[in-house]
Amino acid sequence: MAMQCRVFIVHMAPDLGFRIFNMAKEIGMMDEGYVWIITDGMTNLWSMINRFDMDSMQGVLGVRVYAPESKEVDTFKVRWKRKFLQDNMVNAELDIFGLWAYDAIFALAMAVEKLGTVNFSFDASNVSKSARTDLEAFGVSQIGPKLIKALSSTRFKGLSSGEFGFINGQLEPPIFQIINVNGNGERRIGFWTSKYGLVKRLDFTNVTGYSTSKANLGTIIWPGDTHFTPRGWEMPTKGKRLKIGVPVKTGFRELVKLPPDSGPNSKVIPTGYCIDVFLAVMEAMPYAVPFDFYAFENAEQEMAGTYNDLIDQVLYGNYDAVVGDISINNNRSFYVDFTLPFTESGVVMVVPIKEESNKNAWVFLKPLTWDLWVTSGGFFVLIAFVIWVLEHRINEDFRGPPSHHVGTSFWFSFSTMVFAHRERVVSNPARFVVLIWCFVVFILTQSYTANLASLLTIQGLQPTTNVYELLRRRENVGYHRGSSVKEIIDGLKFDPSKMRTFGSPEELNELFNNGSAKGGIAAAFDEIPYMKLFLEKYCNKYTTVEPNFKSDGFGGA
Repeated sequence: MAMQCRVFIVHMAPDLGFRIFNMAKEIGMMDEGYVWIITDGMTNLWSMINRFDMDSMQGVLGVRVYAPESKEVDTFKVRWKRKFLQDNMVNAELDIFGLWAYDAIFALAMAVEKLGTVNFSFDASNVSKSARTDLEAFGVSQIGPKLIKALSSTRFKGLSSGEFGFINGQLEPPIFQIINVNGNGERRIGFWTSKYGLVKRLDFTNVTGYSTSKANLGTIIWPGDTHFTPRGWEMPTKGKRLKIGVPVKTGFRELVKLPPDSGPNSKVIPTGYCIDVFLAVMEAMPYAVPFDFYAFENAEQEMAGTYNDLIDQVLYGNYDAVVGDISINNNRSFYVDFTLPFTESGVVMVVPIKEESNKNAWVFLKPLTWDLWVTSGGFFVLIAFVIWVLEHRINEDFRGPPSHHVGTSFWFSFSTMVFAHRERVVSNPARFVVLIWCFVVFILTQSYTANLASLLTIQGLQPTTNVYELLRRRENVGYHRGSSVKEIIDGLKFDPSKMRTFGSPEELNELFNNGSAKGGIAAAFDEIPYMKLFLEKYCNKYTTVEPNFKSDGFGGA
């Protein structure tokens, strides 16, 4: 299918160029999707453009030789225009070509001055008698080599591009300015130099190398008043449109969702994550590809077969491609080519959560074992006794009747866990014991808090089974209807009579609620994207367990 070019380069005189743009606007070729570039034939005579022509050129890019503005240039243009109007009754503007001509004549005059008074004779021996022009009648200058040498060494500040001079017999490449037509005038968006490429400003202090990136230029407003870069190509409207097959789903419609009024093999406008990925890829293509979505559906508004049947439609030529929650696997790749996967890959097993109730009156004792409780209590008594021994002779807080001694010592030991002591310790040995005891109490309380939180939350939710228990007890298992996950379950040696299918999160939840005894299931196998959507709705009832099985994720075919 041939593509239509939408990029046009206009290299012509201004009068003819303006007529081209006016006609292009009339037939809609100055709208979004087109690119117009004008050369210096028009950009150098920008002052000739009127408002009507400007309106027809919105979004056009232009390239012209950059001539630095200076007082000398302005003065010269005024003098030239005054002199030109004396001899010609035409209002003309001096462009870059006129400045180049002036600099060339000025350089030649300087070279002649360097040679001094010489004989400017010409050798006319090779001139043909049948010469048709004055130029052909010229002979060869006798001082030509000397003049070239003098001209090559000439350097001065010119009007056209600043410093005028020759490098290896050639003029330095000029700097080109890039402009963008917008509004009532031009926007200067950057420059091109032979050394650095595209730059936004003529300040090369932070420039490291040659660049061709558009990011180094200012913002470009393209035809149609858009900031999005046009592709430059479009497919013909009479060309073949691609037929994209889409699966019909009763559940997990976050991935693919069809409108309710779709019919067998009818055009549809689907939505969902998989469709969004496909549309984003097509939008990023450097050219437009027309396509239509078709539902793989039967008369009962159900999917007209399995996912393998849908992929076979590409092989048979009924569809050009299929898009949706299409699993990539080795068997299918023999018949169609897949895109790169765009989802997380893998197959997981989901089982119900068994909640272990820890909410009883004595749950606060479970974080520590019985031995640790007894050991901790013994240390509290020991620390109280050691502090009393070290302090009661020299510290008034630990004196008094025996009951006061016992109460103060135990209070001091136990209060370490919660707040600062009211009683002060005086002796250095007692302070050392208190320091060690504070460190031990800190570790003990942190461990107790973490274990208690675990008992009340995480450890209260445990999976009910695993693969080996399922096989041993001959439990029923489920898998996504029509998917290739059945091959993994077959590889685990499950009895086909113990397999159940589901098509939506609600149907899977109902199978779990019934259990194996009532025709339901004890576990389900499916790819990660499906199970993430399922667990998002029922995260408090189910969880994933090992092992995880390898798969290649979803892709287009």
